[in-house]
Amino acid sequence: MSQRINTNKLESVWYGPPPEAAPTLVFLHEGLGCVSLWKDFPEKLANKTACGALVFSRLGYGKSASCELPRALDFMHHEALTELPEILSQYKIRKCILVGHSDGASIALIHAADNPSECLLGIVNEAPHVFCEQLTTESIEKVKELYLSGNLRERLQKHHGANVDCAFHGWADVWLHPDFSAWNIEECLPKIRVPQLIVQGNDDEYGTSAQIEAIVRQSGNSVETCFLDNCGHSPHRDQEIQTLESMSKFIRNLFV
Repeated sequence: MSQRINTNKLESVWYGPPPEAAPTLVFLHEGLGCVSLWKDFPEKLANKTACGALVFSRLGYGKSASCELPRALDFMHHEALTELPEILSQYKIRKCILVGHSDGASIALIHAADNPSECLLGIVNEAPHVFCEQLTTESIEKVKELYLSGNLRERLQKHHGANVDCAFHGWADVWLHPDFSAWNIEECLPKIRVPQLIVQGNDDEYGTSAQIEAIVRQSGNSVETCFLDNCGHSPHRDQEIQTLESMSKFIRNLFV
């Protein structure tokens, strides 16, 4: 399925009950993600929680419309405060839980801080970022080398098609911009009034536990954490069973 957001085509899929019948899990993908890269994880989580699930590719990703480069350094604020509210409105979502991964998790946190409405029930985040770490930029520099001289571009093109360069450079060039080293969204955390779950791999190559500690310490509501061994930046891929169990338990408890 697809939708138009401000005249732009948005690639999306829906699993489970419609928004008038149950709360909706809204999936926000990582910096190189899109609908197809989530694979069947959203459908599995929807089935385990009896929720609907909206999975979409942000502009410039997957089969959605392209976008102009370079992205602004505050693009995550734009996604959280302008694009996401429009998407929730277009899909007529009444009650939702945001499920964010990496950049998508940061977008979820920014959105929650600015939208303390009854629509948002909670946040589930994988590997969130609230400030820029040296580990993150060093890992992205290595990925950029693979993109320019290895087979990463070819692998990503299977998911992003004509958007592949837009998707990659729209992500990497922002994180590697000298001014982005000062990026920090900790000021958003005290404004978040809904419960959170954070799932973090102990071997995450893009962020340390300092990110999670900051969220736990400063958020305006409860924060549960799930740290997973033998797990990198993508718990839903590296430790799917444990991630599904942790997320589904948290989500079901929101309705008790």
